[in-house]
Amino acid sequence: MSDSTGTPYEPESVPRETMEQDVLLVGAGAANLSLAIHLMQLVKKHNETAANPLAPQVSIIEKGTEIGHHQLSGAVMDPRGINELLPDWKEQGFPIEAPVASDAMVKFKPNGTIKKLAFVPASLHNTGKYVVSLNKVVKWLAQQAEAAGVNIFPGFPGSDVLYEGDRVRGVRVRDMGVNKWREVKDGEFMPGADLVAKVTVLGEGTRGSLAKHLIPKLKLDEGRNDQVYQIGVKEVWKLSEAGRAKLKPGDVYHTMKWPMPKGVFGGGWVYGMADGVASIGWVIGLDYKDPTLDPHALFQKWKTHKWLAGILEGGELLHYGAKTIPDGGYFSMPKLSADGVLLVGDTAGFLNSMRLKGIHLAIKSGMLAAQTIFECLRDGDFSAQRLHKYQNLFETSWAKQELWSVRNFRQGFQRGETFGMLNTAVAMVTGGRGLSSRLSVHADYKDYARLPGEGGTTRPVAKSNFDDKLTFDKLKDVYFSGSTHNEDQPCHLQVTQPDVCVTKCAQEFGNPCQHFCPANVYEMVPKDEGKGGSPQLDRNGEGKATSAGLVLKINASNCVHCKTCDIKDPYQVINWVVPEGGGGPVYTNM
Repeated sequence: MSDSTGTPYEPESVPRETMEQDVLLVGAGAANLSLAIHLMQLVKKHNETAANPLAPQVSIIEKGTEIGHHQLSGAVMDPRGINELLPDWKEQGFPIEAPVASDAMVKFKPNGTIKKLAFVPASLHNTGKYVVSLNKVVKWLAQQAEAAGVNIFPGFPGSDVLYEGDRVRGVRVRDMGVNKWREVKDGEFMPGADLVAKVTVLGEGTRGSLAKHLIPKLKLDEGRNDQVYQIGVKEVWKLSEAGRAKLKPGDVYHTMKWPMPKGVFGGGWVYGMADGVASIGWVIGLDYKDPTLDPHALFQKWKTHKWLAGILEGGELLHYGAKTIPDGGYFSMPKLSADGVLLVGDTAGFLNSMRLKGIHLAIKSGMLAAQTIFECLRDGDFSAQRLHKYQNLFETSWAKQELWSVRNFRQGFQRGETFGMLNTAVAMVTGGRGLSSRLSVHADYKDYARLPGEGGTTRPVAKSNFDDKLTFDKLKDVYFSGSTHNEDQPCHLQVTQPDVCVTKCAQEFGNPCQHFCPANVYEMVPKDEGKGGSPQLDRNGEGKATSAGLVLKINASNCVHCKTCDIKDPYQVINWVVPEGGGGPVYTNM
C-alpha cells in the first residue's frame, strides 16, 4: 500500500458553525420522542392563556439514516406510558402488531419437549399488553413530534459533549469526509456543527457513546452500583401456513433453560406478530464467565429445539439484529441530571429487568424530563438546581415504584441461580427487598474465568455448524440486518491498547471479542489476512501478533451498534464511538 498521505485531520483546528436552540435531544428513541411530544403539549396548553407565549426551538439529532433504523426490541409493550402520553393513541393509528392473546412461560428440555410453568408471578403476565415493533413505534412517534413543531435530523451523530467547566452546553456533530488513516478527503470534508442549547438531553440508548464518558466525568454514578447488561439477539421470520397454525398473532411465549449453560442468566422469546410474522429472540446476561461463550451460536442452537423448529419450518428469515439492555435496575441508575443535561430511557437505565420491559418506562422518563424542561422554559431558569426537579419527579412517580419493586432482582442472579431464585421469591413478599436491603453488583467485564493453562487464542464457531435454512452463521445474519458503513473512515471501534489484544488477552482469555460479538466484527487472523483495513496495523500491514502469528482484524462495516464489545471486553480497551452519519443497521419491523 502507498505511503503517501493527505492532509492530517486535526478536529480542534477545524472552523465550525455554531447553531443555537433551546432544547437539544440526542437520539430519536422512544424516550426523547416522547419528551418532545409532551413538551410541545405543555407549551401549547400554556400558550392558550399565557400573556407571554413560549415558542421553544426543540431539535433531535439521530445517528441512523432514518428514524427507527437503529431501534430494536422484543417487544411486548405495557401501554401505561403511551396511555399517559397520548390517551387516544389507538384512534390515532399507533402501530400494534397484536394484543396479547395467549401468554405462557415454558421450560425447554434437551429432548425437544416443553413444560409450561404452572405458576408465573403476576408481574410477568402479559394480559392487556401489546406485541409491537419498536422500529415502527418510533417512526410513528417521530411523525407526532414533527407535527407538533419539533425539528428532527437523522444522519447526524453526536461525537462530543461541549462543556463550559462542568456545565454541558451542547453537542458536536461528527465530522464527515475523513479517511481511515485520519486524513481529510479533498472535496468531501464536511465539519460537524456545534449544537448549543439551554439544556441537552442524552437518550442514546444502551451504553451511549456520549453518556458513558459524561456520567463518570460529572460523578453521576457516585454511590451507585455498576451497570450490568444483557445482550438480545433477534430474528424476524415470515411463517409458513403450517407455522401460522402453530403461532398466531398475539401469542407470547418466554422460554427458560435449554440450551442456556448452567449459571448463565437469560432466556428466549417467541411472539406472534401480524400477517404471519414471528419475532424470536434470545437474551443472555453479559456477566457470564466463559470467555468462549457465543450468544449468537446459542441463539441458533435454541432454534433447533423441536417445538420452535416446528414453528419456523418452511418459513423465511426476514430480519436480524442485536442490542444490549441495561439490566442493573434502580441501584445502577446514575443521577438523572447535572448542570445543563438530563439522561432518559436506556441511557439512564429505565428498564424493568424482571419483566424485561422498558418502552413504557422510556416514555415516562421522557414525560418527566419534559415537565422539568417546560418549567425551566416558562421561568427562564435552567440552573442545575431547577433541572434536578427531574430526579425529584422520578422519585415520586410510578416509574420509581415499579423499579423499586424489583430493585434487587438482577443482582441476586450474579450470585448464582439458586440464590437468584430464592432472592426473587423472598422479594415477592417483601416488596422487592429480597434477601438484602441493597445487593451489590459488579461490571460484566470483571466476571471472566481465565482459560485453563492460558492456552492462547480460541477458535470461533465453525460455519459448518449452520444449515442456512433454520440456522445461520454470523455473516449471513448480518446480511439480514442491512448494516452498512463507509469503509474509508476512521474505525468507530477504537482499540486503545492494541498490544493487549495479542498478548494478555490472547493468552488469558483467548480473545473473547471474536465470540461475544454477534456480527463477526472481530477476528483473529494470520497477519497477511489482516492487511488493508485493520486499525491495529500500519499501512504496510505491520503490527504485533500473537505467538501463533495472529493479529486482530476489525470488520467495522459489519457492526450492528449493539455495544457488546464496549461492555464485555475484559481489559476495557475497546471504545465504541459513533461512525459517520447514517452508518449502521437498517432495522425494519424490529
